[in-house]
Amino acid sequence: MSVSKEEVMHIASLSRLELTDEELEKYTNDLSNIVDYANELASIDIEGVKPTAHILDIKNVFRDDVVDSSYDREKILQNAPTKAAGCITVPKVVE
Repeated sequence: MSVSKEEVMHIASLSRLELTDEELEKYTNDLSNIVDYANELASIDIEGVKPTAHILDIKNVFRDDVVDSSYDREKILQNAPTKAAGCITVPKVVE
């Protein structure tokens, strides 16, 4: 099944795209190739192939959650223009 120029023009219209004649030719050819490839994939016999969620074995690559020392709060807040209760204060912007 190939994609027609009218179908590409319709898709371009829905997408609010203006295509030149050269772009119309290119995209018609590209979309036809994509649809043909998808049809080729659909015709492959997959009987007996076990479905997978991922092609590689998935394992947890995160590090262990270890409690570590934090930065000194006073040192962090030393350059804050205003602070209260160990936090940086900012002007209210929502009423």
